[in-house]
Amino acid sequence: MKGQDVAALVLRATLGPMLFAHGWNKVAGPGGLEGTTGWFEALGLKPAEVHARMAAGTEMAAGVGITLGAANPLPAAAAVGLMTVAARTDHRGKGFFVFKGGWEYVGVVGGVAVALAALGNGRYSLDGLLRCRRAGAGPALLAAGLGTASAAALLAMCYRPEPKPDEPPTDH
Repeated sequence: MKGQDVAALVLRATLGPMLFAHGWNKVAGPGGLEGTTGWFEALGLKPAEVHARMAAGTEMAAGVGITLGAANPLPAAAAVGLMTVAARTDHRGKGFFVFKGGWEYVGVVGGVAVALAALGNGRYSLDGLLRCRRAGAGPALLAAGLGTASAAALLAMCYRPEPKPDEPPTDH
């Protein structure tokens, strides 16, 4: 057993199910999809119903892809995109610590996803089984770039937060 293969397996078995659980919670958690839609509406993502479904589906798909070790670096790019949108819409301006609403969690998840893309899914993965082992700087840059660019495009097209009463409206 190579250390890198074990490290990739441990990272995938940690990150993938966590992402899937977060997506599942958006659909079947206490507030369900209706609660997620309301939350996204309050964040300024328009149309909120579409974004609630898209975020839940993307989190679940990325979680499954990462867990199985399939199609590196695409699931990592999805995770980066999700975390970038979350950082901009829900965690911005709240500092670092997640217990204060800050970006700590989304930063760690995005960073781990990029690191996993660089490490590759390893021998103990679907990619390994198919002998499709992409690893290194290229997959890491693709995960970071594609995820960030996708998030930027989504935010440019769909992020329309209501201005706070004490601040003037701004363009994005």
